[in-house]
Amino acid sequence: MKFKILLALIFVNLIQAQKFYFPKTTVTDSLILEKQMPELAQQVIPHLQSVKYKPENTVDLMDNLFRLQMVAQDYKNSLASLSENRDLFADNNMGGYRYIGFELYSLAKMEQKENNASFTNALQKVFNQKYQSLPEKLIPRLELALNGDVRESRKQLKKVLDKQKGKDSIDYRTALALCKNYQNYKTYSGIKPQVMQLLASKDNEKFITETKDLKINGNTLTITIIRKKENTSPLPVILTNNIYAGPIDGFFGKRAATYDYVGVVVNTRGKRNSNDANNPFEHESQDLYEVIDWVSKQPWCNGKVGMIGGSYLGFSQWAAVKKVHPALKTIVPQVAVGIGIDYPAQNNVFMSYMLQWIQYVTNNKFTDEADFTNAVKWDSIFTKWYKSGKSFRSLDKISGKPSKIFQRWLDHPGYDEYWQKMVPYKEDFSKINIPILTTTGYYDDDQIGALYYFKQHHQYNKNADHYLVIGPYNHGGAQSFGFTYVNGNPIDPVARISIDDLAFSWFDYILKGGKKPEILKDKINFHVMNTNTWKHVADLDKMHNSSLKFYLQDTKNTSSVFSKPESHSFTRQTVDLKNRNQKDTYYKVSKKDSIKTTNSVAFESEVLDKDIVMSGNMSGVFNVSVNKKDFDTDTYLYQISPDGKSYLLSTHIVRASYAKDNENRQLLEPNKIEQIPIKNSYVMSRKIEKGSKFLLLVGVNNNPNWQINYGSGKDVSDETIKDAGEPLEIKWYNDSYVEIPVYKD
Repeated sequence: MKFKILLALIFVNLIQAQKFYFPKTTVTDSLILEKQMPELAQQVIPHLQSVKYKPENTVDLMDNLFRLQMVAQDYKNSLASLSENRDLFADNNMGGYRYIGFELYSLAKMEQKENNASFTNALQKVFNQKYQSLPEKLIPRLELALNGDVRESRKQLKKVLDKQKGKDSIDYRTALALCKNYQNYKTYSGIKPQVMQLLASKDNEKFITETKDLKINGNTLTITIIRKKENTSPLPVILTNNIYAGPIDGFFGKRAATYDYVGVVVNTRGKRNSNDANNPFEHESQDLYEVIDWVSKQPWCNGKVGMIGGSYLGFSQWAAVKKVHPALKTIVPQVAVGIGIDYPAQNNVFMSYMLQWIQYVTNNKFTDEADFTNAVKWDSIFTKWYKSGKSFRSLDKISGKPSKIFQRWLDHPGYDEYWQKMVPYKEDFSKINIPILTTTGYYDDDQIGALYYFKQHHQYNKNADHYLVIGPYNHGGAQSFGFTYVNGNPIDPVARISIDDLAFSWFDYILKGGKKPEILKDKINFHVMNTNTWKHVADLDKMHNSSLKFYLQDTKNTSSVFSKPESHSFTRQTVDLKNRNQKDTYYKVSKKDSIKTTNSVAFESEVLDKDIVMSGNMSGVFNVSVNKKDFDTDTYLYQISPDGKSYLLSTHIVRASYAKDNENRQLLEPNKIEQIPIKNSYVMSRKIEKGSKFLLLVGVNNNPNWQINYGSGKDVSDETIKDAGEPLEIKWYNDSYVEIPVYKD
């Protein structure tokens, strides 16, 4: 009796501490692990749904829930939760593709139990049924969805288990992480070899796939051609230039074939079968002209070529039109990297991420997914560099892998000839007379680059046949689907379009004489968030027809921050760039929401007495006096809604010495009032509800994710903490303003 009471007390104490019994032998004995995991998941589920641990948004809740239910072997309810997760995450655009591996595993387990079948036979049956039920347009995505990294998932599982060595209990967060890693490993180690074989068999029935090595400009490029077997006549080709060699090559090719084109994917130098040097961005403009020439002369091509792709693949299309091949009839650059404009430096400020990306695409002939997605490793590297006070140029050595590419990029802090030769520059845009469709999003990391090309094309070619579609999409969404949730917030139903369908409708329009996509009612087609409407205007400047000037002044001293100040004053900010242990500060929005304000000065607007629609990108000018020759400004504009939630509307970062001219550095004169123009900030179109207010943060970039500009006037990549000198002092004058673009019906 005493023993039972003791066990009960232990159990109560564990629950109160949100810890669960998990014997230490589980870590070393796989049979015990198999037995314990379902029991652990069953205990974790109620806590997931509790007030203390319940995720803030339903998407995360349902995502965690279906995974825990799978581990608990409650496959029926897991499938129901997975279905709800899909509905929440995206409209019907995603079909049954999202998390299909987990669905197949659960269905196979149910089939195995109900019909006393082997798991192999059960998996084959449910795979065939699922394949037949999927919309044809989603078939190309299956390989990406099912190609889980078993080795990496095993590694992650072991990492969590190792933390449990010698322990007989496990806390809630570790238990949740363990269940999710176990589910991932268990699923893909159980299904991957078989389903990949089944999928390959289906693909062989449907497609003709050829892979060739081409000699282009004395270098070897691997090219993959995919056609539908039923299409026997020559067709237009949809070409993608891809540095991310791997399974995604097959996706791009099969996607084009599914839309009744010939899909051609060429890998860049040094990728797949190429033994040439891999220097990202540098050779596309010359190589792609020759690739298009070869493609256009093949018997399966009718002489017409279009290009598609996002991010680096979007950049590639702009490289291809530096000299337009006669066979290239259109391009669809999606979320295109603005090389030298928004990557690897944004407004002339280099980002630490550039090194992570370089290693991602150069560590091997494909992509190093495990290294790239190792957030703990890269956060540690960036933090180590930041704490060391060493020059930004030393970052690659600190990572343990010196990089000539990284160093070469740093040698070009201005937008000089090195970057200019990679893509059209100034008058080059005037010669681009093919139709173009650009897509990007308000939350796209490369929005600034995508819009740079769009603006330059229209500036230098007054007859540019170039359309833009921009909406509430992130970097992935603006090149695939309009998700239902972005950044945890719901997106208006009318914006949940298939970017794939839009792109190939465009190709049908240009290459096959089809109908113009309905959404393209004018050159600029933008979604206004929170109104469930699209707007259509002739140029970017017409996204707004009014504006509000938000002056850098305190509402305690003025009735409105939107009124020009009557007297001249300033807000002083001091930042010690030598301080590597600075305590973070926050603006408290509500009990559940706060905004980091470290190294920033916060300015609040008065509460808005009516709805307004912010539409476009913030601009304006900072009138400042600093005690250094340079610094990097960091600006954030937020909406604080009546219900106490914050929404990031736009950001802007710029090196002050390049703010007026991104090609030529103009150092500041210390302690003299200087003007820093605000250009190339992020575009947003959103209804701001009555009762909201704006929060404007202006300050200094000083964190591990970017170069640190110490203000000595030297090349910033070579500066060290020794160049910091006395603390940076900024006087933000109150006639500085951020201009908020407003659309009025």
